[in-house]
Amino acid sequence: MLLSLIALNDDEITIVTDVVRQWCCERKLDIDSIEGRRAITIAVDLVQMNIDCDRLFAELSKQLDHQ
Repeated sequence: MLLSLIALNDDEITIVTDVVRQWCCERKLDIDSIEGRRAITIAVDLVQMNIDCDRLFAELSKQLDHQ
């Protein structure tokens, strides 16, 4: 899980962890669950693709709901 965060700067790490925690909380999932780890990986990918922070949660939800 932490390996996927290495490529990010501190601000991006905060953005990823905040959005994944929000996503997990709304779905009553543990961030260390398989789904939580998948969410982290996808959120890192989205941040690296320069998805706007305001759209990150919606895009993360969209991608994970389609899996």
